[in-house]
Amino acid sequence: MKFSKATNYALHTMLFLAVVPPNKLIGVQQLAERQEVSPTYLSKILTKLVKAGMIESTSGANGGYRLKRNWEEISFLDIIHAIEGNASLFECDLNHGQDCMIQKIMVTAEEKMEDYLRNQKISELAKKMTAVL
Repeated sequence: MKFSKATNYALHTMLFLAVVPPNKLIGVQQLAERQEVSPTYLSKILTKLVKAGMIESTSGANGGYRLKRNWEEISFLDIIHAIEGNASLFECDLNHGQDCMIQKIMVTAEEKMEDYLRNQKISELAKKMTAVL
């Protein structure tokens, strides 16, 4: 199973925003340079996070991004769903409908992974990061 690079960048961006002071705005250029990615590409990812209600953007010369909602509530799964959507990772292409035993096993595995990711909070990583800094 593989997540997109966009999800990787989104997770790292959210962690960075969780570590900086909450009122500090961080520009897309600075976020992009930290991850060695194009600001244009990262802007598209940031737009998805804004639409998901996790971050807010302020335009202008001193504009940038910051966390919008309580960062302690944001899970890995929240971020993944904001970027990847909620579709199942596995879809059976054979024509035996919802009775597919393989589909049931794959969905059960996916549900267990989602439960784990739902319990992994960005805040826990941010606390570890600030302890190291």
